[in-house]
Formats: sequence, C-alpha cells, structure tokens
Amino acid sequence: MRETSPKNPWISPVAGSENAKIRLFCLPYAGGSSQIYRGWQSRFPDEIEVCAVNLPGRGSRLAETPFTDMPSVAGAVKDGLLPFFDRPFAFLGHSMGGILSFEITRLLRRLGLPLPVKLFISACGAPHLPSPERRASAQPEPELIEELRRLNGTPPEILDNHKLLNILLPVIKADFSVCRTYVYTAEPPLDIPIIVLRGADDNDVSEESAVAWKEQTTNDFLYSTLPGDHFFCHTETDKIIEIIARELFYYTGYGAY
Repeated sequence: MRETSPKNPWISPVAGSENAKIRLFCLPYAGGSSQIYRGWQSRFPDEIEVCAVNLPGRGSRLAETPFTDMPSVAGAVKDGLLPFFDRPFAFLGHSMGGILSFEITRLLRRLGLPLPVKLFISACGAPHLPSPERRASAQPEPELIEELRRLNGTPPEILDNHKLLNILLPVIKADFSVCRTYVYTAEPPLDIPIIVLRGADDNDVSEESAVAWKEQTTNDFLYSTLPGDHFFCHTETDKIIEIIARELFYYTGYGAY
C-alpha cells in the first residue's frame, strides 16, 4: 500500500494500491469535504484508487477561501487534478459534486484534455432542468440552518454547536452560491457513459430530473434508485461502491465484469 501519488492539496492522502489501474475522483456535496469518502479505499478492489477531492475552505485547506461560482471552482479543480490524469479515471459527484464533475468534464473536452471513462452522478438532477438546490436564494443564517436540518445531511451536534457552525457556515454559503448562480450552457452531449444514482425518498431530486441525465450522453446511460433520502451516500455506501466497482471492472485489466 502507498499514499496517493503525486501529492498535492487537491487530493486527500489515501492508502492506494500500487496495482491501481484506474482512479476514481470523488467530489463532495455542498458544505461537504473529502471526509465523506473516508474509508472507501479499503472497500474497493486494489485496482481502483479512490481520490477524494479536497476543495478550498475545508479540511486541510480550512484557511483558504472557498469558491463562490461554478466556472472558478471547475477550472481550479481541473488544474489541480491534471497531474493525476496519467491513467484512466472516472468522476463521482454527489449533489453539487455531480454538477461540478459534469462541468469539469465538459471543460476538459473543450481543452482537448483526457476525459473520464465514466461519470457517476449521485443525488443530482440533470443540469439543464431547474433544481430546488440551484434555485435557492441567499438565506439569512437562521433560515439556512433550518434548511440544513431539513436536508438531513449535517449532524445535529454540529448544527447545535455555535463554534462548529462558525467554521462550517462560510463554506456552506459559498457552495450554495456556486449552486445558486450556476447557469447551464447547452453543448453537444458527452460521449461518456453516465451512471445516475438517486435516493428513493429524495424530495429535492425527482426521478424525472435524474433520468433526464440521459440527454447529456450519446453513450450508455444507467439509472438506479437506492433506499434513503438526499444523503443516501451515508447509509447506502456498500451498494454505491458495489455499483461503481462493477461499472469500472472492465478498466482494471481483468476484462468485463
């Protein structure tokens, strides 16, 4: 086992395998950090290297200013991950991370750079359709905290702790700004398989908006519904990993699954 190499601040160090044939870049939801994917590497085959993306303003980059618009964060993540495109890779993005992974992929295509072999989109409606998260207006702090309670993605012990909230809220506000100001621009569909995952009880992402992702690819499209709400990534981790590992099996050097 070894730490992910080459090192840079955009990737949280994980114990990857020297036998890894493909990298899985995991992007967080709004207000989230690379810690969402802590422990995932040990549950994947050694041939798949999990690279949890560490955005500014959280974790080891707490002192950095978070981005507030999609073009800026997509461009910065693209620049940060370029050294890791020396082997096949895929993107997984949950909620905001789904749109971010999509926009990074389109940016890579425009620049003629290597593209992911597959896109895994989790808890995220198609970019060309309206979204409750992306429609949300700037909210006063009390209303924002109540919205976080409703979404059920932030532990109550954090929401009830003013000191922790003071650390977390600037990042959440910045990420919500990224979502709120996002403007979809029509481009030709990607020629990349897109796999979309949705929680059966997700009130913020409808089945219609999840299935509409098929309009963004001329390649294969797969849609799966899993138990849980918008943050089923915390409760259905094993099933998510099973789906991703199966979909990436071809790229590990052992042929089709």
